[in-house]
Amino acid sequence: MEWLKERGEGSVEEISGYYLFWFTGKPDLHVKDQWPLKRLIMEGTRGRILQLMVMGVLLGATVPGHRAIQTPGYDDTSTPEILNPSWMATIPDVYSLSDVTMPGTHNTMALYGGTLAECNSWSLALQLRAGIRFLDIRVRHAKGNLTIHHGISYQYAHFGDVLMDVVAFLREYPSETVLMRLREELSNTQDIYNAVVRYINEYAHWDLLWHSREMPSMVAARGKLIVLQDFTGPDLGIRYNSLDIADDWKVSSLQPEEVEKKWRSVSTHLEAAAVGNKNRMFLTYSSGASILAHPNALAQLINPRLHEYLTGYVGQRKRFGIVAMDFPGAKLVQTIIGFNY
Repeated sequence: MEWLKERGEGSVEEISGYYLFWFTGKPDLHVKDQWPLKRLIMEGTRGRILQLMVMGVLLGATVPGHRAIQTPGYDDTSTPEILNPSWMATIPDVYSLSDVTMPGTHNTMALYGGTLAECNSWSLALQLRAGIRFLDIRVRHAKGNLTIHHGISYQYAHFGDVLMDVVAFLREYPSETVLMRLREELSNTQDIYNAVVRYINEYAHWDLLWHSREMPSMVAARGKLIVLQDFTGPDLGIRYNSLDIADDWKVSSLQPEEVEKKWRSVSTHLEAAAVGNKNRMFLTYSSGASILAHPNALAQLINPRLHEYLTGYVGQRKRFGIVAMDFPGAKLVQTIIGFNY
């Protein structure tokens, strides 16, 4: 605990064997400094609430002096440099949606909360216009309300905001379709179905949805929101777990061997998608995180490798399925789209 006291930025309190560090000044949490805080979280075994409070401090932490970066593979600025709002228009109607290669974002709405919580910097409206077609939406269920969270970090939005953006986009670009993984986050009611239906009826409309577990053709999918249902209840769309998914998100650090392990998971699954059953949708997450590997830091290492790997296949029509990323660069998004032509 002396390490924290010496920083002179806060105070340490012991409560029933648990240690809490309260910041009183702006924290300076560089990656190399974070292992003592990780130890704080692990010291107690009896208090999940206090553990979450410490995590709240970490999720709210920012790295001073950060400057926005925009490269072909990685972008944490507010505006993508290239827009592809109607790229699905030229995909033949007869194609199965599972045969389409499309870019997506992991934890799509995670725009706030500090470097451990933030996974994207473009608004949902801009993500859709940049060409993103897979959304990863996490809702907290409390008293019938569905607010958007990444862990305990509230994202200043609710599920209705997501639906309104999707409706507006599909009205403007009816040639497109949007896939949405939807799951419960932070709360554990395991009963969000009725709330989801209420929000759809209030902020969208019932016919917006693809109401089948079956994989649609491109013509059937146009103008539709396809829910990839990651919760219990009657069918609202395609069951998320019916997809072939690689989501090895636990990356313990930014050490080269850990980053390489993550990259092998990504590249192996992309290769499997290229030769796999065209009637089954493949989903590969290039994202990952831990207290020593924040999403933006890992994305700056993985996204350029992903861009280089995919660039090696440019000019070929290949099926890579859905590629879900943190902080994707617009040129990486465009490269993924290009495999459909």
